[in-house]
Amino acid sequence: MRLPYLAAAAALLLPTQAIADGHMSDDASEASPELTFERVFASPSLNGPAPRQAKFSPDGRYLTLLRNRDDDLQRYDLWGFDLTTSEWRMLVDSEAIGSGRELSEDEKMQRERARVGGLSGIISYQWASDASGVLVPIDGDLYFARISDGGPDEEGDTVTRLTDTEESELNPALSNSSAYVSFVRDRQLWVGAVGGEAAPITPKEADTIRWGEAEFVAQEEMGRLTGYWWSPDDSRLIVQRTDESPVGIVTRAAIGATGTRVFDQRYPVAGSDNAIVELYVMDPDGGNQVKVDLGAETDIYIARVDWGTDGHIYVQRQNRAQTVLDMLKVDPATGASTVWFTETAARDEYWINLSDNYRFLKDGSLLWWSERGGYGNFYRFDGAEWSQLTSLTEPASQLVGVNEDNDEFFYRAAEGVLTQQVYGASLSGNAGSERITDPNYTNSASMDPLGRMLLISRSASDQPTQSYLASRTGTRITWVEENALSEEHPYTPYLLGHTMPEYGTIDAEDGTPLHYMMLRPDMEPGKQYPVFYYHYSGPGPQIVDRGWDGALAQAVVDRGYIWFALDNRGTANRGVDFEQPIYRAMGGVEVEDQRRGAEFLQTLEFVDADKIALYGWSYGGYMTLKQLEADPGLYAAGISGAPVTRWELYDTHYTERFMGDPREVPEAYETASAIPDATKIADPLLLIHGMADDNVVFENSSELISVLQEGNVPFEMMLYPGYTHRVAGENISPHLWNTIFRFLEANGVTPPE
Repeated sequence: MRLPYLAAAAALLLPTQAIADGHMSDDASEASPELTFERVFASPSLNGPAPRQAKFSPDGRYLTLLRNRDDDLQRYDLWGFDLTTSEWRMLVDSEAIGSGRELSEDEKMQRERARVGGLSGIISYQWASDASGVLVPIDGDLYFARISDGGPDEEGDTVTRLTDTEESELNPALSNSSAYVSFVRDRQLWVGAVGGEAAPITPKEADTIRWGEAEFVAQEEMGRLTGYWWSPDDSRLIVQRTDESPVGIVTRAAIGATGTRVFDQRYPVAGSDNAIVELYVMDPDGGNQVKVDLGAETDIYIARVDWGTDGHIYVQRQNRAQTVLDMLKVDPATGASTVWFTETAARDEYWINLSDNYRFLKDGSLLWWSERGGYGNFYRFDGAEWSQLTSLTEPASQLVGVNEDNDEFFYRAAEGVLTQQVYGASLSGNAGSERITDPNYTNSASMDPLGRMLLISRSASDQPTQSYLASRTGTRITWVEENALSEEHPYTPYLLGHTMPEYGTIDAEDGTPLHYMMLRPDMEPGKQYPVFYYHYSGPGPQIVDRGWDGALAQAVVDRGYIWFALDNRGTANRGVDFEQPIYRAMGGVEVEDQRRGAEFLQTLEFVDADKIALYGWSYGGYMTLKQLEADPGLYAAGISGAPVTRWELYDTHYTERFMGDPREVPEAYETASAIPDATKIADPLLLIHGMADDNVVFENSSELISVLQEGNVPFEMMLYPGYTHRVAGENISPHLWNTIFRFLEANGVTPPE
């Protein structure tokens, strides 16, 4: 289930602009063109460039990233910023090498798991260790793009095709010395010299056996997308073997526009058996195999696997309940393991949130993120003792980088709940943290492997995302993507109508402050306006912050609606006690908190209390149903997109983390389900679902449809043949959003005349 340069620019471009109460004056807004849904989802993006996967070349010469095209915002090419000349150039043109070949079903599913299912062109790449070039997968095949340094003896950039097969090469990687290229094909791991022939190094077994691939829940819920790991010196590999035979089969009908394809998908629903995962260590030719001792219990999760700086393998093993995480220390020569340390849940009724916020240091110690004290903080473990390096009461959310030579590490953390800032701190814990980003923006960052330079991305309510290179102290060296709202920016024509959000808090039933955001349209005194109440409400995403929200909300406001969002208990970046109330009680405290939001809106004189409409997708779609069931008449209408309706239909790792095992707590699942009380829905409902959804499978909606029909409950629906959990595209997205507002208009949820 895996979201103040403007003021200066606008002053220069629009000297007569007037801002009052967070939005433009009537005279100014009349001059702004209409922001339609067609324009919101068209190219070029109104957000400006949206670069992805920024990386530093190993020699430090290039900053590379994937940049989307002006004429196709979903298609990406590889670009490089030469730090010696401060010039950009396209390194690999996706259209020049792409074949257009249809991807295999396995690769399509992997892309859905990685949340890049709607992108095209180059979606990933890897630098060679000697900085000579990059490995580029595209359209199911592999290419090596050799990057020239511009010297007099260089022939220029060249691209060599490494594979040309009907099957997709999944999870491609260069070994650490770049001597080998590896990938998964037809459920086996293949390895070959770069430019040479690859061969499988694992056996071909039953259709239920996969080598080198992360299992479904690891990809979908754990953020682990690979199933093999090269040693630092390329002498050995760790390879995952997955036995899917215990996993139940879900017959998924991918209903398309002109036909239906049926897939028997191994999908571990809550309360059912998971795949059995094993790890083997082997040579690059598959020889000298040893099995890693993961313990006697096989009903476990392998969350992370790493080669340590001391030559050992480190495996993070999580129990099924996700309340205990053991760090195993493994001898690669024998596969023997010991428990290096154990992490337990911060509260009795809590789970362990996995992360990538850790680093093995040169001396063999570990920099580690933990919520053991109630908030995400950083610790150092030397094999015997723990040292706490930060003492934050607003949680750290990301390890940005480490510079051991200067005894420094860098991390991102919440500040004032609504922004994320980047800080520097000491690895020895002998100094406090120092903020190195501008508090007027919400920030994220990455670093080169040695922690010498920062790449900072930032945005604000009035500034689309910018990125720049900075020193370790945060001083900007050069813009990577200034994305200034200049005369040429795609969003500039709509600046006159841009509405600034208002922020505030509402007390939950227990007094916990809940943050909200509201955007108001141009209003006439004495008139009342409808509310488009946007929510997700589930664990994880934080909706309300001070970053750039894009043009969609502005388009809704331009139609005369108030845009409102509130983060309830259970969402991220507020610490353990804020998340914990949803444990074994999903669809409970979130409904209460969102009700508080609706009741607050009803007290505002400019809100039409009878015209508050809910919209949510995925968990938000589920919450729309639960809110309509709990409070008939409070909401004027609800839009439920791709909802989970019974948690027994969703996967083990996600669902059981928050709800427990349904075989142990069936009553919690019954209470959380949206099915038993579906016939209590009395307000207008629009149900939307992609008919090829392999995440929240269509059965969630088909069961709801049946119950509503059998109960003679009126509702409307819009189904999208061929679309998965992501119903989006340059034409489909406007269709979806125009459908939503036609539904609202048909049910009287309209602005005043």
